Amino acid sequence: MTETILIVDDEEGIRSSLAGILEDEGYRTVCAADGVEALALCQKEVPGLVLLDIWMPRMDGIETLKHLKELHPALNVIMMSGHGTIETAVKSTKLGAYDFIEKPLSLEKVVVTVENALSMNRLKEENATLRGQVQQGHEMIGNAPAMLQLAEQIRLVAPTNASVLITGENGTGKELVARSVHYHSQRRDKPFIEINCAAIPEELIESELFGHERGAFTGAVAQKKGKFDLADGGTLFLDEIGDMSLKTQAKVLRILQEKKFERVGGTRTLEVDVRIVAATNKLLEEEIKNGTFREDLYYRLNVVPFKVPPLRERREDIPLLAGYFLDAFCDQEGRERKRIVPEAMESLKRYEWPGNVRELKNIVERLVIMTPGGTITMNHLPDDFVSPGSREGAGGKLDSVLELSSLREAREEFEREFIMQKLEENDWNVSKTAEAIELERSNLHRKIKSYGIDMKK
Repeated sequence: MTETILIVDDEEGIRSSLAGILEDEGYRTVCAADGVEALALCQKEVPGLVLLDIWMPRMDGIETLKHLKELHPALNVIMMSGHGTIETAVKSTKLGAYDFIEKPLSLEKVVVTVENALSMNRLKEENATLRGQVQQGHEMIGNAPAMLQLAEQIRLVAPTNASVLITGENGTGKELVARSVHYHSQRRDKPFIEINCAAIPEELIESELFGHERGAFTGAVAQKKGKFDLADGGTLFLDEIGDMSLKTQAKVLRILQEKKFERVGGTRTLEVDVRIVAATNKLLEEEIKNGTFREDLYYRLNVVPFKVPPLRERREDIPLLAGYFLDAFCDQEGRERKRIVPEAMESLKRYEWPGNVRELKNIVERLVIMTPGGTITMNHLPDDFVSPGSREGAGGKLDSVLELSSLREAREEFEREFIMQKLEENDWNVSKTAEAIELERSNLHRKIKSYGIDMKK
């Protein structure tokens, strides 16, 4: 889309020259002779960029800039002046101007400055879009009372700087809670840095957390910033903190108390402003009794405790979560949208889910990939989810067929059940079903009618 640039200058010749050169560069231009006219134009259409003269009648550029920023804070404005001073340039910048150009104007410099300002606009938009996508990809889903309570706790605690300790089984979504705390905090524009304390060997964990100086150990060929450095101003998520060694716990405790640390092999003390969010699937009170976790660190971390419930304690959220993952994976794989039939959904709700939400997510991804039609039935679920006699074509269905007195009746009953299943798999679309079972569409219609199959919409 062609960017619109608003040119505001009381000299008609300058407006005309700027409009000509910018239109030659492929931009659309609109012009205003003073600030009052410019504000009126911006009420009708927000431009992509404003070139604004400072010395003008009725309303000067500085006053116009103030009003523009009040109306449209994200709008980039380039100031122009033939009587510019450092004081004026500084004042413009403080009020939110993107840049300051002195007259007489270098048209080449104008074009470059305009391109840079518009590139900055695009970067801001892309950043906002990506940030929104990241937040959407890590949103918490659930209407169960325990999840609503957790969401309310996050709302209250996130704006503070309090340390948070998240507990819960593997796969419940502890990282999701940590990200939610960060994205709802005043640190949301700063880094969210995570480290899995159980995944890094003990001899490397200190280097990962605190960084190291060149030559600190064999292989340290250059200085490296640690996670605390990288998270300065933001949030550091210490996942599986129950697996951290006592030696490293002591150093983390010092940072929490003094907000200072030294890199491995270094002598310079560094100061950081980091919010700590920790998570564990262990009972830290038991670890303290066993002597494997420091009690003083526990109390430092456990300022605000969050407990994430296992999926078996929030079964009412399973249809909501399954539907969310179903749509997400269908979009990701470029597949048509699928649905899970009520009987199969009930089977998912009855399952114990030892792997919690992570297991549900993996199962749904498998179902999206392995189910050919648009309907996921009991036949598509893994064996662990299907109780004896519940899968079509086996157990109870087979027993009922065997009770029939003749081969003809058994064959007809089987054919009826087969056609119903295939219709369901193909969203009750007769043409798609006929193609799938290699039968003429007219023949399939006759069988549907003869067997009295109720076509669902």
